[in-house]
Amino acid sequence: MTATSVERKQLDEQGFVVLPDFIGGSTLSALKEQVEGLFEAEGENAGAEFKQEPGSRRLANLVDKGEIFAELIVLPRLLELVEAVLGPNFKLSSLNVRSVNPHYEQAQPLHADMAAIADDQGYWVCNSVWMLDDFTPDNGPIRVIPGSHRWGKLPQDVLADPTARHPEELLLTGSAGTVVVMNAHLWHGGMANRTDACRTAMHAFFARGDKPQQQHQKALLRPEVQAKLTPQLRRLLAIDDPENDRLSEAPAVRSGFLK
Repeated sequence: MTATSVERKQLDEQGFVVLPDFIGGSTLSALKEQVEGLFEAEGENAGAEFKQEPGSRRLANLVDKGEIFAELIVLPRLLELVEAVLGPNFKLSSLNVRSVNPHYEQAQPLHADMAAIADDQGYWVCNSVWMLDDFTPDNGPIRVIPGSHRWGKLPQDVLADPTARHPEELLLTGSAGTVVVMNAHLWHGGMANRTDACRTAMHAFFARGDKPQQQHQKALLRPEVQAKLTPQLRRLLAIDDPENDRLSEAPAVRSGFLK
């Protein structure tokens, strides 16, 4: 399937688009099985390549950890919507999982990923949230402020309390297999999980080509994994791009949240 003009328009105007049943059936089952298997195998080290978080389970560097992850991040409809935000020159910045524990009451403050503000070339971060469980109003949905990607401001700079309710906020919910593509300059945050079960999502995060990757893929992927990458994946991961190596290896301040 390809992206529609309606999806592109909503992404441009509202800053997000919800894609119900983007994956399903055997693909969704295989993805969930792979994720849970990694949580079990990595144990207390899960997520250590990127970030570990009280109240949530984390996984990171997923392109290195199963062919299914590489297959999903090149789906045409996804890449077309990312291109609608970032333009044709973009790359995968990171591929992670965040699973919010049951009864974890701490919600994220409103934020833009990487504390990013659009520059003179335009937007430079785009996220996609893959719902591996149903997202309900009670188990940690995504809170968004429609249109805030256009404001050129960060919530922490203009709101007295970014954790407080916002008069324009919407909660994004959906059944497992739904994907939200989001202009990551949009003000958003993960909510508390007040249920008895985990709420798990995968995050495929993309950056414009002239920005560093959040996780330097070439440095993280094992040689045997890199050797099997298709030309399309090598481009998407910037494996053969010396300028990306320079950008991603340079010291940088990388703040913000990824749910």
